[in-house]
Amino acid sequence: MSNQEVVEHRQLAIPGGRRPCYAVTGGLGFVGSRLVRQLIAVGDVRIVDVLPESAAVSVTELGCSYHRADLRRPEEAAAAFEGVDMVYHLAGNASGTRSVTDPQFDFDTNASATLNVCAAALTASVQRLVFLSTAMVYGRPRYTPIGEDHATDPFLPYGASKLSAEHIVQSYHHSYGLDTVIGRAFTIYGPGEDPKTAGGEVGQYLRWHLNGRPVLVVGSPNDKTRDFIHVDDLATALITLGSAGKSGEVYNLGTGGEYSMSDLVSMIAEVSGREVEVAVDGTVTDDSYRHVPDVTKLQALGVPAPRQLREGIRQLIEELGPNPELPGLPTAFRAEKFNGQLAPVLASAEQ
Repeated sequence: MSNQEVVEHRQLAIPGGRRPCYAVTGGLGFVGSRLVRQLIAVGDVRIVDVLPESAAVSVTELGCSYHRADLRRPEEAAAAFEGVDMVYHLAGNASGTRSVTDPQFDFDTNASATLNVCAAALTASVQRLVFLSTAMVYGRPRYTPIGEDHATDPFLPYGASKLSAEHIVQSYHHSYGLDTVIGRAFTIYGPGEDPKTAGGEVGQYLRWHLNGRPVLVVGSPNDKTRDFIHVDDLATALITLGSAGKSGEVYNLGTGGEYSMSDLVSMIAEVSGREVEVAVDGTVTDDSYRHVPDVTKLQALGVPAPRQLREGIRQLIEELGPNPELPGLPTAFRAEKFNGQLAPVLASAEQ
């Protein structure tokens, strides 16, 4: 099966022979919108998002419905899942920078909202909840490749709020019998990233390069390595968790590949057909480590093979065009006082 195909979905108990109904929280976001496009092939899809309905037009034209809700409000979450068979919970803050500059917002949207989602899913008797977490819960790796049993020791508020959300999801599984599966995403790239908030290296590097700007490599170009997963392959992996993941389990979501920042720059030059101008900032080394997962557990579920990074870069160059919007926000690992204001420290991002 190619990575463009949707894996056979979990056999849900659907009364009256109707199509299953899937809710995707954050369904207008980077990952959520791509997941919606795959799910509509196997069932009815309800997008649950906080954005105004006008923002959902392009996605709802695909044939899904839209339910506006601020999941930080228990009463709005409670109304979101009536008649839903499976929930994919992707909504939340995905910006490490904002988690540093506004940790309260980060915790409210990632942890508190997840509590409300779990409570609402339980009340609505959904048959499974799939939660998208992040590999940032591991913190700085103690060994690689990183297995799901690696210690969790996040150093960003973002990682801490996501880990808190994981504990909430697991507690609802163990205490209330809610069928749950958790996926921890590694570095995501692909079409649909918002350059104003996203900081993944593939998207950032391409946006600078395609505009004729130098590519800023933060940290050690050779020692800093990542596993890059295309957003569509991530969506397919999430569907695999919904269909075949073991209840109560956690899975790494990546490809198992490993590329240094030097490797990435060389590949971009090869695919684009022109040399990449590079500027190296070695003063910030917070994330100059190997961030590579063991994906044996995911592969055992029969997930389709992901596309090669070179092919993903080629596709993204075509999507972005010659003059894409430039990256707009660095990622902060720390916040420093500067004239009474929080000043983000420039660094690269995981997502």
